[in-house]
Amino acid sequence: MSPFKTQVIQIVRSVPYGKVVSYGQVALYTGFPRLARQVGWVLNKTEGVIDLPWWRVVNNHGYISIKGTRFHDKNLQRDLLIAEGIPVDKDFTFPIERYRYRPNKQVLKSFQLPDSYIDILLEKYGV
Repeated sequence: MSPFKTQVIQIVRSVPYGKVVSYGQVALYTGFPRLARQVGWVLNKTEGVIDLPWWRVVNNHGYISIKGTRFHDKNLQRDLLIAEGIPVDKDFTFPIERYRYRPNKQVLKSFQLPDSYIDILLEKYGV
């Protein structure tokens, strides 16, 4: 398994019940902030193979944007988020900032990021 894929899995597993992250956040927390699309590919490739709370990864604008696959679709993701207390509207939108997960320094360290990068994340993004 590639180091990037391993990191994505670790990060998605760290997202607590009732919280969400964007694809871009996951990419940022891997140390490769421009790989948001690849985060989606990793989630798609692990579908049905690795148990992950995939539904907690959403579009950065608070929109469920998955196209649907053999196993999952927008409606399922909406239902799973609602079951966790996140109010998703019929148009698949919700107030992301209210539910966005921002890991603390200890969690970021568990992602094996350099201290200097963690400091930037904390300063720039209030993580």
